[in-house]
Amino acid sequence: MDGGPLAGDTFAGKAILVVNTACHCGFTPQYAELQTLWRDYQGRGLVVLGVPCNDFGAQEPDPLPEINAFCEKNFGVEFPLTTKQKVKGPDAHPFYLWARKAMGALAAPKWNFHKYLVGPDGRLVDWFSTVTKPGAAKIIKAIEKPLPATT
Repeated sequence: MDGGPLAGDTFAGKAILVVNTACHCGFTPQYAELQTLWRDYQGRGLVVLGVPCNDFGAQEPDPLPEINAFCEKNFGVEFPLTTKQKVKGPDAHPFYLWARKAMGALAAPKWNFHKYLVGPDGRLVDWFSTVTKPGAAKIIKAIEKPLPATT
């Protein structure tokens, strides 16, 4: 969760829920539900990946060590967080440029806590708006579909 480099095989064969995050946002409590998803599904191959972002309302102004401390203290976050990234506009991180191109402008982040689900095959499965809580039935259904069944 420290924003450090991730090993090349970290995501191989896993579904990834990529979420642009911010600590000073009305949607910040979603960290708790993201942590629940991580706890409940990581054993089945889900990675929750938080992407701190200051693009919307300057709601993530803090440096990464403070972001990490805030997330751990307030929400018990254990899932990985990247370094702070841009997620909109021409200077967005290449993942976000790719996702926008693949899924269209409507699927681009409009605010913090926008979610993309990437399947184990590396293809975008779906996207979910800020207002869709991580524990929503449609997110759970989308996450469970590409994951192996529980035994």
